Amino acid sequence: MRDLILLSFMALCLAAAIRHPFAGLLTWAWFTLMTPHQAAFGVYGVPLNVIIAGVTIGSYVVSGEIAKFRFDVITILIILFAGWLTLAQAFSLSPENSAVYHDRFIKTLLFVLLCAQMAAGKLRFNALVWTMVASIGFFAAKGAAFTFATLGQFRVQGLPNTVLEDNNHFGIAVATILPLILYLRDESVRPIVRRGLLALFCLAIVAIIGTQSRGAFLSLIAFSGFFWIRAKHKFAILAGLVLVMAPAIAFMPGKWTERMSTIGEATQDASFMGRVDAWVINYKLAVEHPMTGAGLRNSYEKEIAQSVDIERAARAKAAHSIYFEVLGGAGFVGLLIYLALFATAFFTSWRIYLSRGNEKLAPWKWRFAYYAQMSLAVFAIGGASVSLEMWDGYLIVIALIAALSKMSVAEGKPVGYALREARLRNWRGRKRLKQLLGEGENPA
Repeated sequence: MRDLILLSFMALCLAAAIRHPFAGLLTWAWFTLMTPHQAAFGVYGVPLNVIIAGVTIGSYVVSGEIAKFRFDVITILIILFAGWLTLAQAFSLSPENSAVYHDRFIKTLLFVLLCAQMAAGKLRFNALVWTMVASIGFFAAKGAAFTFATLGQFRVQGLPNTVLEDNNHFGIAVATILPLILYLRDESVRPIVRRGLLALFCLAIVAIIGTQSRGAFLSLIAFSGFFWIRAKHKFAILAGLVLVMAPAIAFMPGKWTERMSTIGEATQDASFMGRVDAWVINYKLAVEHPMTGAGLRNSYEKEIAQSVDIERAARAKAAHSIYFEVLGGAGFVGLLIYLALFATAFFTSWRIYLSRGNEKLAPWKWRFAYYAQMSLAVFAIGGASVSLEMWDGYLIVIALIAALSKMSVAEGKPVGYALREARLRNWRGRKRLKQLLGEGENPA
């Protein structure tokens, strides 16, 4: 029955995608983030995502929408990073092993590239944000219910056989969408929707705590600190966070408190030290192959790990760090491009937020930029402890920032133009004043 429902819905979505490419993109995003085929049985293993991608790309080309493709710094960095990963694969120390991850990452970057190009206009833009929040938020609400039902005795896990199955991965993914929930709440007009999003926000916090993940808890703390520092009503925000987090933490069993208390004793934790060994191995592989690295996830191969450090290879676990995964897999150059992508997206959103004084800039644009900064900051911190470099979620946020930067304000001027124009006018005004006062050159 589940298979029939899923396939029927997919048929409707694909029919809509043939006429409207963005409908296909939303279906692709939903399928990627929520993986509904994992909840079915008969269609498990069927490459439905490939079908969705093919129809979407085909419709994008045939409809002529591809003619609207525009380059910006973020788009160029995405393409450059994809190209460098392909070069790294060409020089991989174990091509058969890394090919699987290379293929997955390239497909993800292609999807993200389309998001950056097709999320034009407020309706499309917010539809993509809603898809992301609804997909991850569903499992967050489910995780919170599980935490309440089990009195916090068991860990909240993500959907099996997905990139978010691990409790650490799932917790950090949920923490990443917390700012986006607040953005949608700010944009919502209907009180019932605003209340529903507030309830989802609270349930998401409970789900993060319920994962019993130290990395996810640190991400939650990072979000709280970042949000509090940037907020105008600091005491109200602090009181609200305390009202949500304090009862949730008090609800958890003693073993949760004991586990979180070990954050400050990481050097004595065998699991953490195993990650450190993996970080060292990835670093050494990058030193030996600084340009292209060893190939994606090749540091997991015992023989390759032993080639740089026999002792650590015996203790090493998965790197559990987006930075060391990229470093070991694509070398120092690959990591530099990856960090440049992160930094460019963050500062682009910052630039858009600084333009909020421009009356021609729609408020929703700088509001999203405000929350997108938080989302990227939270993921950047949490990502240091998980292998989520291939996760679509945070890359969609980066794509949305790219799409936002390309949107025009009045008179077709790009976002941020007004800020630079105002500074230029002030500079010219000061120069003209000096001329009139005789402090500069005489006016012509």
